[in-house]
Amino acid sequence: MSPPRESTRRSYDDGCAAAHALDLVGERWALLVVRELLLGPRRFTDLKTTLPGISATVLTQRLTDLEGSGVLRREPLPAPATGHMYALTPWGRELEPILMQLGRWGAQSPFKGPAPISLATLVTAQKTMFSAAAAGDLNATVHLHVGRERFTARIGGGTLDLQAGLHGAPDATVIGDVPTLGGVIFGGLPLDAAEADGSLAVTGDHDLAARYVTLFPLPPTVCTP
Repeated sequence: MSPPRESTRRSYDDGCAAAHALDLVGERWALLVVRELLLGPRRFTDLKTTLPGISATVLTQRLTDLEGSGVLRREPLPAPATGHMYALTPWGRELEPILMQLGRWGAQSPFKGPAPISLATLVTAQKTMFSAAAAGDLNATVHLHVGRERFTARIGGGTLDLQAGLHGAPDATVIGDVPTLGGVIFGGLPLDAAEADGSLAVTGDHDLAARYVTLFPLPPTVCTP
């Protein structure tokens, strides 16, 4: 069955499954809404805050489209709050590896300039850029305190398991905001410099924290003719 379609929604009218996927999530902002929901259910106001460039009207339309397509669903807010929030369906969560690969491809662009990132980008980018070669035989647990959000990164066997919440005792804890952690992990900002100006703090094994932020090398920029 085809999903409900608003009169303003366009279609490629092409039998290719990739074209159909773009019918569902190819509108501007749609995949970024999905990216934000990868961290868990969010209210409309949460999404509007983390996507400051989107208008309330467009966000409403994208949420309507994605809900109609079965990519996300509405869930009631926990009592005693009233209203609802938006969460990805299991099928919607299958977009995560697609977004990760798209991010890795986009990171190679010679035309990509500096721009602010969201918390969801910071988390997804770590999953995307994690290097098993850089991790080697490292076996450790790192807690990340990003504003009010908490994450646990477990590294072992050349893999990264990055989850929301604090799980187990950490070997090191890194505390900072999104711009600072993004700058240290992906932007070439030295860890020591961030610590010196007070925008980042490390507790526990400092050498481990210094190594952790090097596990996410960006791919080389492609050369254009």
